[in-house]
Formats: sequence, structure tokens, C-alpha cells
Amino acid sequence: MKTLQGKVAIVTGASRGIGAEIALTLANAGAKVIINYVKNKLAADKVCTDIADAGGESFAVQADVSDPRAVRRLFDEATQHFGRVDILVNNAGILIFKKIADMQDDEFNQIVDVNLKSVFYTLREAATRLADNGRVINISSTVTRLMLPKYGPYAATKGAVEQLTRIFAREMGDKGITVNTVSPGPVYTELFRAGKTEEDIQRMAAMSSLGRIGEIDDIAQIVLFLASDEARWVTGQDIGANGGMI
Repeated sequence: MKTLQGKVAIVTGASRGIGAEIALTLANAGAKVIINYVKNKLAADKVCTDIADAGGESFAVQADVSDPRAVRRLFDEATQHFGRVDILVNNAGILIFKKIADMQDDEFNQIVDVNLKSVFYTLREAATRLADNGRVINISSTVTRLMLPKYGPYAATKGAVEQLTRIFAREMGDKGITVNTVSPGPVYTELFRAGKTEEDIQRMAAMSSLGRIGEIDDIAQIVLFLASDEARWVTGQDIGANGGMI
């Protein structure tokens, strides 16, 4: 069932991992998808190829979403190519796995730029560019609800994204635009595995009520629901997608 037929979606950080799976899932539901990437053109093109092979439409746009000028260009190219934007999924993010005492200034600034400023810039653009009755889904993290060492700046940026979500939901309600956050628990991605031992991973799996690490499709299906008309009465919420971790 093509629940997103006729819709156009931008997915940031969509060349791999959760972002790529979200893009494929939205395309399979009928949406035309803009695959945003920063460096990995080959991976972004592969996502576009996979979507085309499944009968969908997409195209890749290189844009560093921590740069407001690049964000404007991203929306410009999406509109020029498909005529409108209905759905924005803010998935781009990085994790530097260090204790606060060990984190360097440039590393902290990089996390803030990619995880927080990018969301602010895309939301600001979406405020005037997203179609009425559109959908915004921001990807946060369950670590905002925990006290995990080495996640301090990362958790801080994701907590700020959750606050932006709540306020933006209020600001966009008169246009029928819903704004929500999805907060994954541990998910098997390159970002998650960075800096962790197998023992770390198994310990986190045991924290889930379901006793496993999440899969990328677990997250993509929740995003699909929030992007659909079935979620029209859900806004300003933070959906914990963590298998009952907390």
C-alpha cells in the first residue's frame, strides 16, 4: 500500500545506515526521496539505484547540512526537481565516543555543528518551505534518558533537538504540520559500533527488554508511520524506539 503516494521527502544523512533505510522505506511507500549526503557519493548513488530498482524515484544532493547556505540549496534542489517538499527527516549525525574531560574543542564544535545546528537550519528552512500538512521527524537518541559515560556532548545535542522538536511543533501547528522525534536505542550501524568493544555491545543488548540490539528497519518503520496520514494527531512527541531499554 503506497501510503505516501505523491509526497516528497528529504532525508538528511541518507547515504548509509538508518538514513538509507529510512529513504528506502519512504520510497517503497510511494514518496519521492531526496538522498542527502556530505562525502560518500557512491553510497548515496547506491541508495538511489536501490530505490529505482524497486520502482521508486529519488535523487542525491550533496549538502553539508551544518552550513545554512547548503541547507537552502538542498531545499532549492528538492523543489526544482520534484516541485515541493512534504516530509523532512533529520537523520544526519555523528558520535565521538569520549569522556567530557578528554574531548577537544574542535571535536565538541563538530558534534554541535552536525547534530544540533543542522537540525536548526533545516527546521528554519522548513518553516517556510514545507507544504501544509507536512511532516518533520527528527532523529534523537535514547542516551538522553540515560547517564552513559562518553556520551556527554552527543547526549547534550540530542536533548537540544528534542526541545527544538517540541517548540517547532507548536509553531507549525497552524499549518497542519506535525513535528516529532524518534529516539532509537542501540542499533547496529557504523555510528553505533564506533569505539565499542563486543563486550560493550552485548551489555547494551542486555539492557533491552527484548534482549537484542535494534535493526535499522525497526527505526525506519516508526518514521514511516509518523510520515503518514495515520499519524496526523501525533505531534510534539518523542517516540522511544529502544526495545524497552528505558
